[in-house]
Amino acid sequence: MLKKFLFAIPLLLLPAFASAADVTGVPKIRDGDQLQIGGTRIRLGGIDAPSSDQLCLNTKGERWTCGIAARDELIRHVGDKPWTCHTRQTDRRGRTVARCEVDGEDIQKWMVKNGWALSYVRFSHDYDADEKAAREAKAGMWQGAFIAPWDWRVRNKKTAILGAAKAPDTAKAILLASASGSVAPSPDCTIKGNVNRSGECIYHKPTSRWYAKIQMNVVKGTRWFCSVDDAEAAGCRETKR
Repeated sequence: MLKKFLFAIPLLLLPAFASAADVTGVPKIRDGDQLQIGGTRIRLGGIDAPSSDQLCLNTKGERWTCGIAARDELIRHVGDKPWTCHTRQTDRRGRTVARCEVDGEDIQKWMVKNGWALSYVRFSHDYDADEKAAREAKAGMWQGAFIAPWDWRVRNKKTAILGAAKAPDTAKAILLASASGSVAPSPDCTIKGNVNRSGECIYHKPTSRWYAKIQMNVVKGTRWFCSVDDAEAAGCRETKR
């Protein structure tokens, strides 16, 4: 009886895996690695692209919004074509982690090979070879100087500076900041984040009471977010007013 029960366990588990259907449609691209198809929020698995307000340095050592560039290059590449996303799992933020393709092309591979994302080695080594190719070709972000998106999100001061350009002495301070000028880096990125006197990160939606009073500057702890999910992923909480 026990043997029959143990044999049946894998069969009982099969429907759970088989039910993970593909998600198809023309997406709203939020970031270089985040999109939405219908009501499904999707995170591209195996890669990490810069957030919309992440800064990089170009070959002349000048700041540029590489996060917006990564998103816009992806939009330009795929146009309005439908995507097919193969579901892998659901992450802790409720997003569907998937491998996506357009006309049979692996989109994650394209992003990494063209220097607009890194292989997310913490979770996968699927795109390591593509990152090596991008680095050697000085493609995308690799032509200048930047820090890994995962280090930028937590403002890791010990992070290495990547890229082909020789970074100035002030590079790390610049790269750890965000594109937080007085104007949002994108019409889709209008949530303000700041740090209060207790060192706690607070985010303010345009409808919040103190929104207009939050002054945005290129300093640590003050940044724009494109969604509540992004703000909370960065460790911020919503203002109580």
